[in-house]
Amino acid sequence: MTKLQTLMNNLPQGMDGALILSQTNRQYYTGMRSTAGVLLVTRQEAYFLVDFRYYEAACKQVTDCSVVLQEKLYPQLQELMGRHNLHRVGVEDAYLTLAEFAGLEKNLPVELVHDGTLSRLIFDQRMVKTPDEVAQIKRAQEYTDRAFLHILDYIRPGRTEREIALELEFFARRLGADWTSFNFIVVAGENGSQPHGVPGNRPVKDGDFVTMDFGVRCSGYCSDMTRTVAVGAPSEKQRQVYDLVLKAHLESMAAVKPGIPCEEIDAVARNIITQGGYGEHFGHALGHGVGLEIHEEPRFGMGSKTLCAPGQVVTIEPGIYLPGEFGVRIENMVLVTPEGHEDLTKSTRDLLVL
Repeated sequence: MTKLQTLMNNLPQGMDGALILSQTNRQYYTGMRSTAGVLLVTRQEAYFLVDFRYYEAACKQVTDCSVVLQEKLYPQLQELMGRHNLHRVGVEDAYLTLAEFAGLEKNLPVELVHDGTLSRLIFDQRMVKTPDEVAQIKRAQEYTDRAFLHILDYIRPGRTEREIALELEFFARRLGADWTSFNFIVVAGENGSQPHGVPGNRPVKDGDFVTMDFGVRCSGYCSDMTRTVAVGAPSEKQRQVYDLVLKAHLESMAAVKPGIPCEEIDAVARNIITQGGYGEHFGHALGHGVGLEIHEEPRFGMGSKTLCAPGQVVTIEPGIYLPGEFGVRIENMVLVTPEGHEDLTKSTRDLLVL
């Protein structure tokens, strides 16, 4: 059964159809990436309305629904909704702007259901990856691992954070990556205490920790990894913090298996870091789902009751961030399997001294 057929079969009672406008969800169900288009889903059939710019490509790429040349969107939607006798249509409250919703409400002769039902249904479906999706994520991670190996010979005192970030991206793109998963994070020395620091013109110095958080996309699917390396001999404190983060990383990853609440995975790492005396310096969730978006469900975080399930791809990324000094984060992606988990990241997690 295709992804689109699954959605059609699982539309909730009291919802005759669904309108999907977001680029990410359109790509998920049609397999085509475009900056425009509307997907109308009914229980009997689905329609992808797309304008002249994408129509030819859509006719070649989209196979699971009828492709309609979009000329006058609202009259076309009205006709299709009337053809299928639609009265209550779900919309993606998680993506729609107020202006977009107002336009739909004004121009369509149906009741729009915007209570989160459709978004939750889609997020739950996207949370469990198909074998093809896993294959694309693995390919993206392969490029990311190779880029990390390449950058180790590039980093040296005098290189700036920005130069390192650009070299990582260019190398991965030359390998075949489509584009980046997000704006790369490369922070050195005291800048490492910023979990989402922006690469700047700070040069790497002897004695620095350099943290690199990066990933690329293949066919739209993301990879995500973080490594912290030492430039020159690290101090005893740097080694101690690195070893603590690595312990939290390894033990929380070992706990990943089906049926375990996500909050319990987070707690494994958080307890280790807290017992080590650095709990207040680990202020973010342990990890997040990865797919067509870099942050998806499920979340390895406090209060997350979602159970680990086969097919989920989630990051494990504990960190410790010491303002004015340095930071350490280590991140791998894991695939939850029926037996436990598969580590998708192949790069070493040992502390590398360059």
